[in-house]
Amino acid sequence: MKNKKHTDENPEIKGTADNSENAQGIESTEQAADQIEDELEMMAQKCIELNDKNLRLMAEFDNYRKRTLKERIDLLKTASENVLIGMLPLIDDFERAIKATETSEEIQAVKDGVDLIYTKFIAFLLQNGVKTIPTDNETFNTDLHEAITTFPAPTEDLKGKIIDCASKGYTLNDKVIRFSKVVVGE
Repeated sequence: MKNKKHTDENPEIKGTADNSENAQGIESTEQAADQIEDELEMMAQKCIELNDKNLRLMAEFDNYRKRTLKERIDLLKTASENVLIGMLPLIDDFERAIKATETSEEIQAVKDGVDLIYTKFIAFLLQNGVKTIPTDNETFNTDLHEAITTFPAPTEDLKGKIIDCASKGYTLNDKVIRFSKVVVGE
């Protein structure tokens, strides 16, 4: 008990111990605050870098989008150029045929010339991937044909089949670009 009284009676010894504990606590708190401050500064720098990268990436994507849009517009403007160039000889042939009909007295020669131009034109279409949709004795197919009317089938086997074709249909590389207008047997 005497020891207890001694420490209670000597406040200088007790205060010195408390002060050194307080000094150590303050020092460790200051170190922790410095560490947090350093981490915050690093995080702020990293945030700035990421924001800069994001802005650059967005600008790069915007430039890419504009460039591809311009290329697409240019392609659409000139895409039909090859087709039109291929049609120019056919126009020349038609002009020659028109001149020939004015002076020719032989109708068979004019017919042969028109048939030749037609054959040349069909070959040109085939070279460019355009094909006619078959309709003779075909079963009606809504993916390829458009029924303009129905007609009673003359025979039982013509029911649901195409009886007549009013207008030919065409596909371009297996995509329908014009449906065949047909009469379907009922």
